[in-house]
Amino acid sequence: MKHAQYANLGLPLIHAGKVRELFDLPREPAHLLMVATDNISAFDYVLDSTIPDKGVVLTQLSLWWFKQLGDIVDNHVVSTDVPDEVAGRAIVAEKLDMVPVECVARGYLTGSGWAEYQETGSVTGIALPAGLHDGSRLPEPIFTPATKAPMGEHDENVSFDQMSRTVGYDTGAAIRDLTLRLYAKAEQIARERGIVLADTKFEFGRRPDGVLVLGDEVLTPDSSRFWDADAYEAGRLESFDKQYLRDWLTHDSGWDRSSGERPPALPDAIVTATRERYLEAFERLTGAPLAL
Repeated sequence: MKHAQYANLGLPLIHAGKVRELFDLPREPAHLLMVATDNISAFDYVLDSTIPDKGVVLTQLSLWWFKQLGDIVDNHVVSTDVPDEVAGRAIVAEKLDMVPVECVARGYLTGSGWAEYQETGSVTGIALPAGLHDGSRLPEPIFTPATKAPMGEHDENVSFDQMSRTVGYDTGAAIRDLTLRLYAKAEQIARERGIVLADTKFEFGRRPDGVLVLGDEVLTPDSSRFWDADAYEAGRLESFDKQYLRDWLTHDSGWDRSSGERPPALPDAIVTATRERYLEAFERLTGAPLAL
């Protein structure tokens, strides 16, 4: 298991992912401590550089969104009463039986969806109109699930039928419905604040009684593509997420994605600019600066 940055908490480590670390709370057997680090990943690598305060942005923005979406589905948050060492970047959460699917909603065509469309005219088996371009708004949002891959491997986009063979049709239909309802509300909220929510991913889990609950993070710059709405209307895709960092890696860093070598460390200017984008996304959406 990957070494945890916050092992000094003295709690049993359940899992250390690309960005989050999960710890057991032995005296509360139904709960865990979820900590968001300042790690950043790109192209399935956890980069050597970190983005200061990123974990606080992810946690605080997720908490804000959980409140906005509470009328659609319950979530896994129990408390924000956490150890001082991780204050602001951690929550106490329910232990859930997680559905092993990335629940992706796309209102706009970009990223892996754009790449698939160029080859097939469809995304995960959903046929789309001809003549779309990178950034096109879709006639209606679509649900394009992906399998959750081990660290270092690519998540794989799959059709609804493929997903349902894994999780069951009833569960598949339920998470598709919830994903599209959550996206519709979040897209409207973001648009009112000058941000286009191009796509996002959700994760769901079940409580012991079988009820589906929204877990992990929600609608953060790590799990979503946010674009400036004014720039979009002018024909430009200006991101408030880690696309800026991805663009530097692929176009300016000299790194070859196909080489098998790790990406290079980020220059200070790229770290600073990425941090500023995360902070601006938080401030635009919530209407308040991040409390640090």
